[in-house]
Amino acid sequence: MKYSNLFCSVLITAALLATGSALADGKSRYVRVYNDTNTTVAEFYASTTNIISWEEDILGNDVLLPGESVRINLDDGSRRCRFDLKVVFINDYTHIKNSVDVCFVSDVRIRAHGIRVY
Repeated sequence: MKYSNLFCSVLITAALLATGSALADGKSRYVRVYNDTNTTVAEFYASTTNIISWEEDILGNDVLLPGESVRINLDDGSRRCRFDLKVVFINDYTHIKNSVDVCFVSDVRIRAHGIRVY
């Protein structure tokens, strides 16, 4: 019986560690990104505010068509909440929104004249 309790404890601990830092600090870093424009979004970047350069394009080979949305997990394991966001449209026009608290914000709306967060 002693060994089965130990085994269960080890499994629970492993499961908690595998879920990442969102569970560790209780904060969600998921945001839903909406394209509220008439132009396709070709690239989307999010980097913690202490990083000088942009991380990789989160969309990868995908695009975000007008009217579409995508749910993105911005948890990079750093436990940071403040991210700079960058959107690049297919016509190379860009929007940047600095210091977005993704632990508080759940919706990112790309508009013709900028990025709005809610």
